[in-house]
Amino acid sequence: MRNKVAVKALFAIALSAGLFSCNNSRDYKDNSRATGWDINSKEGGFNYNADYDEQDAGPGLVFVEGGTFTMGRVQDDVMHDWNNTPTQQHVQSFYMDETEVTNLMYLEYLDYLKRVYPPSEERYRNIYHGALPDTLVWRNRLGYNETMTNNYLRHPAYANYPVVGVSWIQAVEFSKWRTDRVNELRLEKQGYTAEGARFAAEPGQGFSTETYLNAPNQVYGGDEEILRGGKNADRFEVEGNADDGTDAKNLYVQRKHGVLLPEYRLPTEAEWEYAALSLVGIRNYNVYRGRKKYPWDSQYTRSGDARKRGDQMANFKQGDGDYGGIAGWSDDGADITAEVKSYEPNDFGLYDMAGNVAEWVADVYRPIVDDEFNDFNYYRGNVYTKHAITEDGTVKVLGVDEIEYDTLSNGRIVARNLPGEIKTVPITPEDTYLRTNFNESDQRNFRDGDRNSSRYYDSFGDEATADPNKRMYNSPVHTASVDSLGGQSLQYDQSTGRTTLVDDNVRVYKGGSWRDRAYWLDPAQRRYFPQDMATDYIGFRNAMSRVGSKSLNKNKTARD
Repeated sequence: MRNKVAVKALFAIALSAGLFSCNNSRDYKDNSRATGWDINSKEGGFNYNADYDEQDAGPGLVFVEGGTFTMGRVQDDVMHDWNNTPTQQHVQSFYMDETEVTNLMYLEYLDYLKRVYPPSEERYRNIYHGALPDTLVWRNRLGYNETMTNNYLRHPAYANYPVVGVSWIQAVEFSKWRTDRVNELRLEKQGYTAEGARFAAEPGQGFSTETYLNAPNQVYGGDEEILRGGKNADRFEVEGNADDGTDAKNLYVQRKHGVLLPEYRLPTEAEWEYAALSLVGIRNYNVYRGRKKYPWDSQYTRSGDARKRGDQMANFKQGDGDYGGIAGWSDDGADITAEVKSYEPNDFGLYDMAGNVAEWVADVYRPIVDDEFNDFNYYRGNVYTKHAITEDGTVKVLGVDEIEYDTLSNGRIVARNLPGEIKTVPITPEDTYLRTNFNESDQRNFRDGDRNSSRYYDSFGDEATADPNKRMYNSPVHTASVDSLGGQSLQYDQSTGRTTLVDDNVRVYKGGSWRDRAYWLDPAQRRYFPQDMATDYIGFRNAMSRVGSKSLNKNKTARD
């Protein structure tokens, strides 16, 4: 009898635990823990994607789990730059391109621009031409490099070689284009937009991620058959009420649904250096075993593996007049750039984080990394903006006659906002009133270049009337402008009193290249170059922020 009672008691406990577990699960999936109201009810109320698991890796990206590391720790400083002071930094998890952006990837970008904004039409001509890499970077006054000048970008022999001749600004514009094309395809593949929607782009009526999120009726010209032509178009839709005349809601995918990926972008300097070092390979519990000089675990540039002993681990200049070794048995298999994935990846699975081409990163250059102010996701280069709002309270979407261009200091014209994109404007003092974390739009020279940090600072002085020559970084000021008829006015700064090339428009680039000695292969080494200029040895790769948990498939609970 006692056994039967015990069995019944255990069954009751198990049943109640199961019900409690089910209630917990249902509470999470179907109704609110805050109010008890149903979530995602067709009758109305709060709508949310409760089935979201975790972020997918975008095309070409691999996961880099974040952590702490010593940034700026170089093995050698024979250049005596004094710009590599070691600082302890923490980087959040993110995704990074497995390889550098290749010629083939960039040609796809150019093809899209040429189809949607034909350069044969005068008003679109500068969009395509402004995106073209500068193939003349290969020319040398005492060298014959015309083969690369004519073939490197477009010939299929170089399809999977890293693109060069691309300025920092062009790399940023490619990243924006890539974001929109990836998200456009995700909506189509997951059945929210019509099949083939990505081929419906016309000037001013194409797909922009930010426009879709903020003004979807201005994407694809507002064509509902395209915008809501997929089999899952009504997944998040909440039906309206015919009795009171309310319309259906959640007709389009929103940020809260987790369908769209964050933007592709250039990695920050801290992210790039952390990813290149890949210290995860020498981690022993919560410490690192020793130090790494290169992305691979060795103090030498040659492989110690028995099968590849003596082979170079990267593509770089090994000495005067030695870009690839002796014919017949090449030291590194390349004399200029090499095809991506020609060498072993590092412990994060990233290729060519040393050698091949150096790479643009997002940061504005300063000699010192200000870890006293910030040691978490360090980045210098923030310029905070907001969406422009029209008189009727909606976001301002640019039309075909409202393309925004930048005239660079070298006279080149680059489109920065294309038709169909939302116009952005700097934040104002009213936007930052009583804020303590930031108070103006442009933060590039914060604590190192702004008036408050210069030796000319006068607490009673007027910023507007300050002498422009009394700057912390007294760099050249070149001017370039274009008149209404397309005529250019270029004026080179001929002053002999300039003391530096550092200003708010020079960007950091990292990693050694095919033109560099082994000294520059150390991931902590840093150099800078004007953001509107290009070379034959600087390329780039994209990164994407990780949203959600720090690690993949961790912190999962029974309710999931």
